[in-house]
Amino acid sequence: MSEVLDNLLYSEEHEWAEGEGRVVRVGITDHAQHLLGDIVFVEFPEIGAAITAGDSVGSIESVKTVSELYSPVSGTVTKINDALEASPELINDQPYSGGWIFELELEGDFADAASGLLNAAAYRELVGE
Repeated sequence: MSEVLDNLLYSEEHEWAEGEGRVVRVGITDHAQHLLGDIVFVEFPEIGAAITAGDSVGSIESVKTVSELYSPVSGTVTKINDALEASPELINDQPYSGGWIFELELEGDFADAASGLLNAAAYRELVGE
């Protein structure tokens, strides 16, 4: 059974978003990392790139497959998790903490930007847990 944290919001593409004010941190869910298997490489979005919710912004490569990485909200990429370059397996080990992938700065506040995302209960229902 996958872990779903109540304090995060989720996309139907299995990304999570955690925001405060205008800063949002993004990663993939525990459910997604279980489906992918051992992660071996992460292709990040470019710092400074303006992205729209739903855009493919990179990819995650595992021993099984390559999966697109989508942005759950719109904003400008301000930071990537450099630790994943040397240790992409952090996504498998710590999908909600050390395995975050990138941060965005929003034009507005998080509540408005995240209005189309799923809460934990709705995400659990989506993945059948």
